[in-house]
Formats: sequence, C-alpha cells, structure tokens
Amino acid sequence: MRHEWLEALRPAVLMVAVFTLLTGVLYPLAIWIVTHDIFAFEAEGSLLEEHGKVLGSVLIGQEFQDAGHLWGRLSATGSFAYNPGASSGTNLGPLNPALAAAVKARLEALRSADSTLTGPIPVDLVTASASGLDPDISPAAAYVQVSRIAHARGADAAQVRALIERHVERRTFLVFGEPRVNVLSVNLDLDRKLPVQVSAR
Repeated sequence: MRHEWLEALRPAVLMVAVFTLLTGVLYPLAIWIVTHDIFAFEAEGSLLEEHGKVLGSVLIGQEFQDAGHLWGRLSATGSFAYNPGASSGTNLGPLNPALAAAVKARLEALRSADSTLTGPIPVDLVTASASGLDPDISPAAAYVQVSRIAHARGADAAQVRALIERHVERRTFLVFGEPRVNVLSVNLDLDRKLPVQVSAR
C-alpha cells in the first residue's frame, strides 16, 4: 500500500520540480539575458548619460524653468514636481477654480518669459498629466518655445526648430499614441549643440 502511494506521488513531485526549474529559474534567466543583450537601454531604465554621469531617464520628466531650455508639462506629484515616488494627477475638475488658477499662472509664466508669445498655447503646456511624470510634450508645445530658447541662447530660431524636429517621435508602429518630443533629450542636445552664448564685456 505504501509502495503504491509513493509511486502515485512521484509524478506529481517530479512535475513540480521540473516546472519550478523551467518557470522559476530557466525562463526568468532567459528573459534577463535577452533583454540585456537586445534591449539593454530599456532594461536599465532608459537612462541618459553624459561622461559616465546619469542625467535622467527618458521615461520620467524633469522640471526645467530657465529660458534656455524646453519646458515640459506641469506636475502635481506632491512634495516636489516629477516625484517618482508619488505619481499622481491633480484630480481637479474643469470647473474647479484651482485648475483655472494653475492654468492662468502657467500662461503668465510662459508669456512673461517670451513677450512674442501672443497666440494660442497648446493645452499640454498648461495642464498636468495624469501621472505627473510625463517626459514628453506635443511637437506643437515644443515649437511655441522656439523663440524664447533661441533668444536665451543667442541662437537662430531656425537652428532651434531644426534641432527639435530631429527629436520628434512618430506614432508607435504608425498607429499607437501621438507624435511627441522628449523634453530631456532635447535639452541635453541643446546644451551640446547650441550652448548659451556669453557676450563679451
């Protein structure tokens, strides 16, 4: 009787051992090897580096407020903007006075930094994203900042616009999402290729 019980149990134990090895060890190891060989950049957090120093990730936004850089979306992530440990939106409805005040303040900041900015402002420049971490803005939101950036850097507006155009990412697989511009990528490229011109005194 005991022998029969052991014989019945052996296949079950063997199957648990085999599938534990396959799904708990070999499969995760294979995925790790493939991702780090083929998708090394993505697997390590999509980090952007300069001279061995990590400057940020293309997946998480950063706050830029100076005139010579591209500004991203507003962020409502608690204690500080773009806090990855407290991802959140504002949860403010369209009739909430606080939302109207935030939009008005952002519009004033944009127009104060660029007196030539008199036309419509793309909505993603004056509202926060749902996550508060959005690293991208629309191409339209990037292009309305060209004049301010060019003036601050002492560069030609056409140069700034051309640099931004090179960073426009199209829809994924030509279907998903919308065209977008990664703010950090553009700003790093601006610093490399169009450094701020310091006038001689």
